[in-house]
Amino acid sequence: MNILVTGAAGFIGSHTAERLQELGHHVIGVDNFNDYYSLELKQLNENALKDKGISVMHLDLRDANALEKLPKHINYIFHYAAQPGISVTSTFEDYFTNNVIATKNLIDYALQLEDLKLFVNIATSSIYGLEATFTEDVAPKPASHYGVTKLTAEQLVLQKSREQQFKSCSLRLYSVIGPRERPEKMYTKLIACGLNDEAFPLYEGSDKHLRSFTYVGDIVDGVVSVIDNENKVNGEIINLGTEVEHTTKEGIEAVEQVLGKSIKIEVIPKRAGDQLRTKANIDKARTLLNYNPKTTLLEAVKKQVEWYKENF
Repeated sequence: MNILVTGAAGFIGSHTAERLQELGHHVIGVDNFNDYYSLELKQLNENALKDKGISVMHLDLRDANALEKLPKHINYIFHYAAQPGISVTSTFEDYFTNNVIATKNLIDYALQLEDLKLFVNIATSSIYGLEATFTEDVAPKPASHYGVTKLTAEQLVLQKSREQQFKSCSLRLYSVIGPRERPEKMYTKLIACGLNDEAFPLYEGSDKHLRSFTYVGDIVDGVVSVIDNENKVNGEIINLGTEVEHTTKEGIEAVEQVLGKSIKIEVIPKRAGDQLRTKANIDKARTLLNYNPKTTLLEAVKKQVEWYKENF
């Protein structure tokens, strides 16, 4: 199959592109290589993909004309490209253009593809709101510009299933961790602070927040399992993550255990829109995709520490 992966130089997108190629598919990657975080890391990911024969096109989905450069014989689209996370440095326009306008442009491109089997939108538990412990049929209450614009993107994609213009689904991912995690995310930052003897900035009260910290390999298992299941998943929203909850404090302790040293903590003011609890309800994923994540938090942290030490 010919498969397009947007955001392919990013954290989860790069892992997905690799897995799809290992499964024997022809993968084309797309990334706009913006400077939201270190271009060095994106280039590292791109080089890893190139080593495995996967090319990444430098292209911004917000530019509708640029999409004319994309191939016209695509069977599956995995849409990761987005303005990620909750950040004081990101404006509403950043979220709106990258998450809504870019998705609309990609949909318009997808409508031209005669061989498209499935458009897979990659969504987030942030769509649910401050608490993300629910089944997929619960009304979302996003509490950030990120969550609101990702919900909008999700509905734009699923609209095409309702209109029977192409088959689509949306996968809501939960607190993904592992090698290649972005530098501003919790575990990469914890590891860096521990190894460099720097203080980790902890948002006030967040040590008690609960998370479904899910290893990236387990997430990719669920993502790629939609292939050949397009009739089952068409029009569906599906949660992917682990049902096991850990506090942020337990996450810090896991990194300290792997590094064999304590990490200095600097408490900083709370962040607006930060989720208090995420616990993936994956009954639907089990039923439709036989999904069963198994990697423990400690195993995931060990793999991420190994990756960090090898590359930084």
